[in-house]
Amino acid sequence: MATVDDGFVEFVRERSSALLRTARLLCAGDRGAAEDLLQDVLARVYCRWNRIVGDPEPYVRAALFNAAKHRWRRRSRRVAEAQWDDVVVGERLSVEDGHEDQLVVRDMTMRALAQLPPRMRAVIVLRFFEDYSEEQTANLLGCSTGTVKSQTSRGLSKLRGLIELAGAPVEEPR
Repeated sequence: MATVDDGFVEFVRERSSALLRTARLLCAGDRGAAEDLLQDVLARVYCRWNRIVGDPEPYVRAALFNAAKHRWRRRSRRVAEAQWDDVVVGERLSVEDGHEDQLVVRDMTMRALAQLPPRMRAVIVLRFFEDYSEEQTANLLGCSTGTVKSQTSRGLSKLRGLIELAGAPVEEPR
């Protein structure tokens, strides 16, 4: 006999990797913070699991984005700590073509994402990492489609600038 617990466990087993990837992008690559964020959300969702009608993933994703938004508010009130690699200024990493190049680009992208404002980061993550449409993104974030469009445009422009500032050439989309 299947119980509510079985349905929740099955959902977590099937979707936790995708949800963790989204949480990690929202936390600008900080795996520990992403795991904490997802765990908090899943704990809150579990309490409401029997009230969710239909596919639970949109509900869980909305809860994840809302929790990330609140996390950013809490973090903005704390004193910022400088990370060690932020202290070493001006040191550039030169890498020949290879798999190391992909790691450098990924690292630059995560650092650039971390510098975007929370709502702008959420729009970029939803549109380009999660492949949501403008309408889906607007519904999930509770804003207009025009806001999504403007945040996308400004976010991409800012990301390009940050990545170029870090010393990497940015290829324009074809």
